[in-house]
Amino acid sequence: MKKSIMALSTALMLGGVASAQKVVFEEYNLDNGMHVILHNDPSAPVVVTSVMYHVGSKDEKPDRTGFAHFFEHLLFEGTENIKRGEWMKIVSSNGGTNNANTSDDRTYYYEVFPSNNLELALWMESERLMHPVINQIGVDTQNEVVKEEKRTSFDNRPYGNILTVVKENMFKKHPYRWNTIGSMKDLDAATLEEFQAFNKKFYIPNNAVLVVAGDFEKNQAKEWIQKYFGPIKKGTAVTKQTFVEEPITQTIKATYQDANIQIPMLVASYRTPSMKTRDARVLDFISSYLSDGKSSKLYKKIVDDKKMALQIGAVGFSQEDYGMYILYGLPMGTNTAADVLKEIDEEIVKIQTELISEKDFQKLQNKFDNNFVNANSNVEGIAENLATYYMLYGDINLINTEIELLHSITREEIRDVAKKYLNPNQRLLLDYIPSTEQAKN
Repeated sequence: MKKSIMALSTALMLGGVASAQKVVFEEYNLDNGMHVILHNDPSAPVVVTSVMYHVGSKDEKPDRTGFAHFFEHLLFEGTENIKRGEWMKIVSSNGGTNNANTSDDRTYYYEVFPSNNLELALWMESERLMHPVINQIGVDTQNEVVKEEKRTSFDNRPYGNILTVVKENMFKKHPYRWNTIGSMKDLDAATLEEFQAFNKKFYIPNNAVLVVAGDFEKNQAKEWIQKYFGPIKKGTAVTKQTFVEEPITQTIKATYQDANIQIPMLVASYRTPSMKTRDARVLDFISSYLSDGKSSKLYKKIVDDKKMALQIGAVGFSQEDYGMYILYGLPMGTNTAADVLKEIDEEIVKIQTELISEKDFQKLQNKFDNNFVNANSNVEGIAENLATYYMLYGDINLINTEIELLHSITREEIRDVAKKYLNPNQRLLLDYIPSTEQAKN
């Protein structure tokens, strides 16, 4: 009886998730190849206008890294019709907020305005695309901004270079091998003409998706979109290179010395498949089971029960071509990185040889249902998800159907996928340690 009640309540909950989360959208193309997605939601008097460009750090040359992230900053410098330094003032004086972010795979710009300022937002984003001013003063200014960001977020931050070191060891051919912020040496060496050429190649309407989400009148929005984006000329089609990494068949070992830390850190990283694959979704379940939060298997065992580490955690990187699952731990007392790794491996072997319990499996499903609801709980999240599913997954309706895919994952798949990807000979082991110079002082 208890099981049947649980099954009924679960079915009702899942049905609620499926129906409550339906995101209605309309999509079409402009003549210049720009894809447009409209999502109307009149529940609040705000509108999100965003443009995602299919360019990230993986589209850079090995000796000119950091360009995509640099452009995240540079394209706020101004346009032919927006004076230098005026962009943020225009947004804030009209009651709006704006920002941008860059990944290995794409760059995303967005504004959130009161709904009566949709035309302003569309004009500004069309200005960024049609009339950017890329000159030496802007390049020099943003070069200093990016250098300060690198110092603050990476070089002078404890454990700040973990991702940089992991990536350069995990990838040999793919441009994922360098970090998104890139090399300051490369940016210093780049000419103004190289920045202008990068803009001309990637920041074009047929390499972008425009999303308008929130409270707006659809026909009026379409008129404004045509007015401001329609005249922009189509660019030369971007041809994406394909980089295939050889499978990791024996443990990669590396050491990195960090002058900003006192406690060594164990890092174990596994290469995972494209986020578009079913296996990637199963690995998300596995990483959550092992290391998501204080109730996870690894935290409870190694930190709470055995008190072998100050911290245990993991970061999953879901990307267009390959992903990574990075486990890390801070050994405590007399425990070593090897001791902590032994405990981690024991839990991985359990997943590879036994089915996780029904209770733990239900907990995972509940957690991912909650994540799905939260991801689409506001128009900003919906706007970014619409752009992402269109551009990186090639299936915009995943914003509605992804949850069904997750519900179809089985305990058997969790066991089999763990066995396929999480083996000792398929990983990087990184000793991230205090620098020897610091130890002598």
